Amino acid sequence: MIKKIGVLTSGGDAPGMNAAIRAVVRTALSKGMEVYGIRRGYVGLINGDIFQMDARSVSDIIHRGGTMLYTARCPEFRTEEGLDRAKAKCEELGLEGLVVIGGDGSFRGAADLSARGILCVGIPGTIDNDIACTEYTIGYDTAMNTAMELADKLRDTSQSHDRCTVVEVMGRNAGYIAVNTGIACGAIEVITKEMPYDLDSLAKKMLEAKKNGKQNFVVVVAEGIGNSTEIANVLQEKTGIESRATILGHVQRGGSPTVRDRVAATEFAYYAVGLLEQGIGNRVVGMQNNEIVDFDIQEALAMKKPYEEKLHKIAEEIGF
Repeated sequence: MIKKIGVLTSGGDAPGMNAAIRAVVRTALSKGMEVYGIRRGYVGLINGDIFQMDARSVSDIIHRGGTMLYTARCPEFRTEEGLDRAKAKCEELGLEGLVVIGGDGSFRGAADLSARGILCVGIPGTIDNDIACTEYTIGYDTAMNTAMELADKLRDTSQSHDRCTVVEVMGRNAGYIAVNTGIACGAIEVITKEMPYDLDSLAKKMLEAKKNGKQNFVVVVAEGIGNSTEIANVLQEKTGIESRATILGHVQRGGSPTVRDRVAATEFAYYAVGLLEQGIGNRVVGMQNNEIVDFDIQEALAMKKPYEEKLHKIAEEIGF
């Protein structure tokens, strides 16, 4: 049986990571394991920034955003030398397995370390919900709710000034936050990389809606599209409606996690520790049909996640 494991967070932070850390620690302790926290992801693993955790180490963190273990990008971990140093540190401390909380990049590192004999299990933690092997990732629900609340506040001022607000939400390579936020805040249009868009058609749609009594507008743009200020300027030029762009940015990463993120994080973590207990590594935990499942890391990384085209079309049809 595995008796000593580590836990780290890597890549971009996401609300709910602390809930996952807490569940990893408490689950492992309940199974008689020793647990070590690794600060700043793979950087901390290579440099030995590691400490033993107990039940009190994770008290009063389940409701906090961010990650108590901190996170960092680690270019060195992509090199053979960096991987060898990480493996050596695990062996030095007697760490037999790792729980890695993060996204695709974090999982690639976990796969490389697994190939060197250190059992690794990945937990999907990213606000973008863009990991193909799972229907849900930690932080997604909180980020969407934050974006929706901010878009609602922007709508208030748009209404006061008969204005169009172009709201840019996160999602560098995926439009999931954008399409759901757009539906939730009643946007007239959602613009993402996954679907074609036409500003001439949008301008025409806005003018038609204005003719029918609509006085203010919200357009939601995914980060991957960018150019939100330019989009606002083009719409103002084509419609004569004052248009402003607002980039929500990293505020979407913060805040207290929602119930869904806390519960999902806890379920993922409990399952991940159970795999390590059995001596199973090179796996990614995910959710399919609302059930917790696991996949080979390489298989998971090769999967492609379909975009929510049906939801996007609904947004287009009712946004007027």
